[in-house]
Amino acid sequence: MTKPSDQSDMNSATGATTPAEHGKRVADMFGRIAGWYDFLNHALSGCQDIYWRYRLAKAARPKPGETVLDLAAGTMDVSVELMRQYPTCKVAALDFALPMLETGKAKKLKDGREDVIFPVQADGRALPLPKECMGAATIAFGIRNILPREDAYNEFFRVLKPGARLCILEFGTGSKRVWKGLYNFYLDKLLPFIGDRISGDPGAYRYLAETIKTFPDERALAQELVDAGFERVYHVPMMSGIVYLHVGEKPKRKAQAAAPKKAAPKKAAAEKAVAKKAPAKKKATPKKAAVKAEKKAPAKKKPVKKAVKSPKIAQKK
Repeated sequence: MTKPSDQSDMNSATGATTPAEHGKRVADMFGRIAGWYDFLNHALSGCQDIYWRYRLAKAARPKPGETVLDLAAGTMDVSVELMRQYPTCKVAALDFALPMLETGKAKKLKDGREDVIFPVQADGRALPLPKECMGAATIAFGIRNILPREDAYNEFFRVLKPGARLCILEFGTGSKRVWKGLYNFYLDKLLPFIGDRISGDPGAYRYLAETIKTFPDERALAQELVDAGFERVYHVPMMSGIVYLHVGEKPKRKAQAAAPKKAAPKKAAAEKAVAKKAPAKKKATPKKAAVKAEKKAPAKKKPVKKAVKSPKIAQKK
């Protein structure tokens, strides 16, 4: 677990001045609407949220038997979908708002699900988990609620195994015009009104609209993931870009990536073989030199023979 940052310069839609205060206000707000949360999600999205969560879980791709982290699990809709798609895996369902987890536990953790999904209240900026213990991680409509986001990215990176995926389901920025401005009107006017009338908490859905409008666009969020150390980052738009699925992968270990370098010993062996052959070729030169020396030797003796004959000629005379 890493210590969360305590920066005071932040832009919180709750009016908080520190990350800790922001987290507490957000947790209290979601705690107040926990009973209506699932119904409003389905109603306000036209039940499209079910398909979005299916896509999120499908992108996680944990290995059989691994544990998946579902951060900002809320009432655990994503946790249940993860369990359905990966029946051999366990799910750690973490959320800062305890009433959300309690509501989800009472409704959904039945018929053996309680043996697979484990709800825990936790701060996304300081996860109570050891390093490299998770085979995948998901967060649905929750990264907006964590400030600063860098703290959450760092914790995801820490607890994920090398090669594991981080999958983020989040709204696109509300600053872009979608459906010729119809969606923007819905986001700014209808969403808070409907949320207020059903849940009785106008502040919660006003907060939702404000955080969507000020949220970075898909390219900026992808860059945040890259800056946090993730690779193979990509994003998929859904419903005309109202919602995006973001995926990033924690790099594999360097030792695994360097495996092809094992070919080096072969090169060394080849070099040794060449080195052994090289002296054999050089040995040929002394033999040639010896032959030449033998051929030249008689030429040197000729003057000696002439010296021997010259006295005889002199005696005859």
